[in-house]
Amino acid sequence: MQTSGELIVGKIIVKKPKDIGRLYNKSHFGKSLNGNKLQLDLLEGVFLLDDKKIKIFHNKEELDFQKLIKIASQSIPEFEIKYLVFKDLRNRGHAIKLSEKDKITTFYDYKQQFFISVFSERDIFEIKQTKNLIKDVKKRKKELWFGIVDEEGDITYYDVSLLDIKGITKEHVFPKANGLLLKDRVVVFNKSISKKLLEEEFFGKPFGDGLQLSLIEALYLSEKGFISVHTADDEKIAKVKLEKNIHKLQPDYKLRLIVFKDLKKRGLIVKTGFKFGAHFRAYAKKPDETHAEYLVHVVDKDFKSNWAEISRAVRLAHSVNKEIVFARVDKNKIDYVKFGRLRP
Repeated sequence: MQTSGELIVGKIIVKKPKDIGRLYNKSHFGKSLNGNKLQLDLLEGVFLLDDKKIKIFHNKEELDFQKLIKIASQSIPEFEIKYLVFKDLRNRGHAIKLSEKDKITTFYDYKQQFFISVFSERDIFEIKQTKNLIKDVKKRKKELWFGIVDEEGDITYYDVSLLDIKGITKEHVFPKANGLLLKDRVVVFNKSISKKLLEEEFFGKPFGDGLQLSLIEALYLSEKGFISVHTADDEKIAKVKLEKNIHKLQPDYKLRLIVFKDLKKRGLIVKTGFKFGAHFRAYAKKPDETHAEYLVHVVDKDFKSNWAEISRAVRLAHSVNKEIVFARVDKNKIDYVKFGRLRP
């Protein structure tokens, strides 16, 4: 016999004990009420009706799928994307429930092992909101998933977390060398020092017998007192002037430098990530022993983007066996927000 329920003030009430046992005890639908009743929310009702496992009545009239969809869409904000994710995860065996009281996330699984936030591909990704979501869920010692629904109803899932990124490379002390500024790079010609910089911390790239450094590397080494940057006329470039020159070519250099220095302190080898569409690629071990584990993209504290850009970054990182990490800079505090592809 098919289960039946009655729509009352936006909820579906099931009264038969056998139906309640099958839905609540076995499949974890609904909420148990006093008086041996079961309360289903509209998402659950639509799912069960779509699956032909329930008949739903309102004022003694049986509701068909279209009518119930209209009612649900008027009661639940962004009903369509929530329902698509609910249906997909339920069909994958995840007994998820709508977070009605807790507005932090959209769903949670009945064992409360993970929480899910649902977005449309046309929503705006906000790094600050994401960081706060991660921290709220982390307090509960649970996982956070994102479900992004595209215009055709396909869903992409991500697991999202704060990463305590670390490597094993110690910072070294290097002999001081002169570097020649060539527009967007600095070249060190001292052969022995170039060799030390490359072999011990993998700075730069060979340039004849010397070493070419990126502007961020050069500024970092200059601040450490390991190189002195000069013009082609052998004029020493003061730090303020060097920073002005770099700013013209790379306006966000200050944010990048903050992250570069932090990654170095954390024991990582840091190289450009341009070919992968990110600011840096980072190695936990020596580059001649392993591939870069991370692509690090530097953003400010209020960074916003469309989901297509985030999807592109995650997809690219995944395709080259790396993890994409967004380094959110708030003054000198950095949060490393990691996105991973997820198959629930």
